[in-house]
Amino acid sequence: MDIYLENKAYWQGRAQGYSEVNKEELAGVQRKNWTSFLNSQIIKQFPGRQLNTLRILDVGAGPGFISIILAEAGYQVTAIDFSEEMIKEAKKNAGVLSSKVTYVQGDAMELPFDNDSFDVVFSRNLTWNIPFPEKAYREWVRVLKKNGLMLVFDANWYSHLVDDNKFALYQKDRENVAAHGLEDYNIGENFDKMDAIAAKMPATSLIRPEWDKDYLESIEAGFVEIREDIGSILYSEKEKINYRATPLFMVKLIKK
Repeated sequence: MDIYLENKAYWQGRAQGYSEVNKEELAGVQRKNWTSFLNSQIIKQFPGRQLNTLRILDVGAGPGFISIILAEAGYQVTAIDFSEEMIKEAKKNAGVLSSKVTYVQGDAMELPFDNDSFDVVFSRNLTWNIPFPEKAYREWVRVLKKNGLMLVFDANWYSHLVDDNKFALYQKDRENVAAHGLEDYNIGENFDKMDAIAAKMPATSLIRPEWDKDYLESIEAGFVEIREDIGSILYSEKEKINYRATPLFMVKLIKK
C-alpha cells in the first residue's frame, strides 16, 4: 500500500507535465502511426464488425492520447486511471471528443467492471509501474470477452537501475539525445523520485516481454504472442533516439 500511495502521489503531481507529452504525440506522427496500427490489429480480430459496436478499455489512460485517437476512430472507449489529475488532463486534451469517452478513476489491479465487458483491453507504459503485475493481468483478462483482444505496450524502462550493461546503454542514449540537440524525455523535475519508486517495482527486475508471455500462458488466458521493438513503426524519430536502449514491445493476447 505504501508504494501504491507513493506512486499515485507522484503521478498526480506529474499529470500536467505528462499531458504535454501527450499533446506532442497528438500533434505529431504518433497520432497517425498509432491509429493505423491499432485499427489494423482490431479489424483483423473483428472482421466485419462496425467499429462503433466494439467496446475498448484503455487501462492507465493517463492524459488520454490513446483514448482520444480510438474515440476519434469511432470505437466505444472507456478510459481508466488511478490519478484524478490524469483524468482531468485527459478530458481537457480530448476537447469535443471527451463526450465520446467514458472516464473512470480506478485501480488497474481491481477494475470496477463486470466479467466479459470489453472486446479490447489496451494498455501502454503501465505494467512496469504496477506493484502486482500478475494481479493486473488477471483483472484485464477477466473483463475481456471470449475471443477478445488484449494489446499491452511497454518497455524495460528502468532495467538500467539493476543491470550495469543496460545502464551503459541508457547513458549512451542520454549522450546521443544531447548530441542531436533534442529534448531528453528521461530528464526532468522529480524524475529521481520515479527512479526510487521504479526500483521497488517487480517488473524492473523481470526479463520482459518473455515474462509477460510466460505468465499469461501459465494462467491459460489464451493465445499469446510478443513483438519486440514495435516502437520502430510507432515512434517519432525523436522518440527512437530517446529510447534506443529501451525499445517498446507489444504483448498480444486473444482470449480463449
